Amino acid sequence: MTTLFHSARKLDAHGQVDDFWMLVDGDTIVSTGSGPEHPEAAATVDVAGHWLAPGFIDLHGHGGGGFAYDGGPDALAAALATHRSHGTTRSVISLITRPLDELMANLEVVAAAASRDPLVLGSHLEGPFLAQGNRGAHGLEYLLEPSPAIIDRLLNAARGTLRQLTIAPELPQAFEAIDVLAEAGVAVAVGHTMVDEALARAAFDAGARMLTHAFNAMPGIHHRAPGPVVAAFDDERVTLELIADGMHVHPSVVRLAFSAAPGRIALVTDAMAAAGSVDGDYTLGSRQVTVREGLATLRGTSTIAGSTLTQDAALRIAMTEARISPLDAVTALTLTPARALGLDHRHGLLGPGFAADAVLLDHGWNVTGVWAAGARV
Repeated sequence: MTTLFHSARKLDAHGQVDDFWMLVDGDTIVSTGSGPEHPEAAATVDVAGHWLAPGFIDLHGHGGGGFAYDGGPDALAAALATHRSHGTTRSVISLITRPLDELMANLEVVAAAASRDPLVLGSHLEGPFLAQGNRGAHGLEYLLEPSPAIIDRLLNAARGTLRQLTIAPELPQAFEAIDVLAEAGVAVAVGHTMVDEALARAAFDAGARMLTHAFNAMPGIHHRAPGPVVAAFDDERVTLELIADGMHVHPSVVRLAFSAAPGRIALVTDAMAAAGSVDGDYTLGSRQVTVREGLATLRGTSTIAGSTLTQDAALRIAMTEARISPLDAVTALTLTPARALGLDHRHGLLGPGFAADAVLLDHGWNVTGVWAAGARV
């Protein structure tokens, strides 16, 4: 079935086009243009001058709508439905550190979901290869040092769907792990680490290509000790995740990051179950979490435990509080994360040959409609 979107104000990484039209056939965009002349289609969507952007891609999230991604197939589906209603059309499923057998079982659940649902891009292991001193909400008792045997077990459980893995480069055998994972096509991210600038640069040279939630769970920028964030700023190969909820990273620092690494900031949610839900008590992996006024912390502590962010809110916060341009903010939700996963030939733009993933937004940047793989969400 063909669908024509018309009278749109298109915004993607290639820029803004007014009076834009887009013809979709099945799950693919087949032609685009502007002006009153456009092809016929079986169905039409009048965008009425509002914004039309590519579907958002979340590289890092743990749940939403009251459900955790690792709570089983039904919970995964319910959490994804919440984020899709907020414009996230493709999701990487992040798994927090658990006992190894549980991690493997969760990888198998995600692999099964990805085989059924093309909107599930695969999994992200945020542990267990993390530094004890910067583990955040990850259980100390489940942290492991990387080894070829463990990595083989994880890769086998994922059945080709492991998209990203976070590692602290200072761990023993970390560089061997980076090499094996990169060779397997996994995007390796530096994160939950005590690493300095020099070792971070060495990790990027070894094949790491991402920085997990920049500024969080790692040394900050000091004028005599620039740390891993500056190493990532300086490396054109590296994509930096950023949680733009106004709490994880100050808006002025968000603006600094966009300026220092243009085209390489990916706005992620790192959302836990409370995203799109209400304040209260939740679990994140094996840990108890309290959510008050949208801030998730480990119960009884001030340690932040994920976020309650959705990507449409990240878009608005980036533009209004960090003063990021609409073009750069949309790019950080679309083409940049697609490129980080090597999917920018198919995702992240509104152009012929790209997936028919689109988000309609009103003039206040609120989501009014979502299409994924050509179907209305």
